Amino acid sequence: MRILSLILMSLALLFSANTQAAEAAKKSKSKNKSSAPTAGSTYAQRPDAMAWAERMAQENQLDPKWVKAQLAQAKLIPSIPRLIMPPAQVSQKNWAAYRARFIEPKRIQAGLHFWQRHQKLLNQAEQTYGVPPWLVVGVIGVETFYGQHTGNFRVLDALSTLSFDFPKEHPRATERQAFFSKELAQFLVMASKEKVNPTKLKGSYAGAMGLPQFMPSSWANFAVDFDGDKNIDLFKNPADVIGSVAHYFKAFQWQSGMPTHYAVSFNREQLDMEALMAPDILPTFSVGNFLAKGAVLEGDALNHKGQLALIELLNGEGPASYVAGTENFYAITRYNWSSYYAMAVIELGQAVAREVSSKP
Repeated sequence: MRILSLILMSLALLFSANTQAAEAAKKSKSKNKSSAPTAGSTYAQRPDAMAWAERMAQENQLDPKWVKAQLAQAKLIPSIPRLIMPPAQVSQKNWAAYRARFIEPKRIQAGLHFWQRHQKLLNQAEQTYGVPPWLVVGVIGVETFYGQHTGNFRVLDALSTLSFDFPKEHPRATERQAFFSKELAQFLVMASKEKVNPTKLKGSYAGAMGLPQFMPSSWANFAVDFDGDKNIDLFKNPADVIGSVAHYFKAFQWQSGMPTHYAVSFNREQLDMEALMAPDILPTFSVGNFLAKGAVLEGDALNHKGQLALIELLNGEGPASYVAGTENFYAITRYNWSSYYAMAVIELGQAVAREVSSKP
């Protein structure tokens, strides 16, 4: 009997302990759930977001109530922190594969139609900024397929998510989160200035907007009212889109009449590839220095007056491609810091220009 009583007591104690543990786990889970952001939750109840809104309003002379009201409508998008993370496995770069995504018949034809519809504006932009039509057309084609793919994320949601819930495991988390916080501020300033509803604008998961995919800071610094209607619209107004892209490149020292690159080969007997590659894509070498390190140029390239850089484009397991990049090649990389991107813009824009020239 005594043994039975002890068994019953042990079972009772075990049940009680399990019940308490379950209750504690339930409370802990509930507490964590209430404090952690959830999919689709707004930032209205986030003290950090509201404190940021107060500071941002003061720094930019905006109404704090208006800023808080806009931010309160922003929603956390769980997929965005995942999208912003670097890929776990970096595949080997392949210029041929990258090129094939953009230098394709349907994109060239779309570029031809864009050029034909807006030739007057493209010519006007060239006269104003010295930037050729093929470059403007190439950028818009690579960025958004001439407006067909401008992004489906609400810009307010994207920038808020990256400002307040940037993934801490990102290798540059502190730097990138600060960047997106500034972009969110610029976005709200722009919305206030242009008198648009921040919740209505859509773009990429990183907050890039319109046909040229300008980030808010680029909108603030380089977007122009090219048709003089006292409003800047990079979503639907071709004049502002074309003028703003041209103005961007002018601001980054595009030089009218200068080629973007030249063909290059190598003198293997005196080649110093390490020295040629050291500056990466930054134009550093005079023609004389370039040749002295084993690069071989021909024709007009030998008379180039500016600096050159050796541009390497990897082709997976195949041999790499090389060109001698000029200051204008470097200017294109200021739009997107990638030599692959720059070369795709160049080749698409020039392919469209050839199509335009072939038409009566």
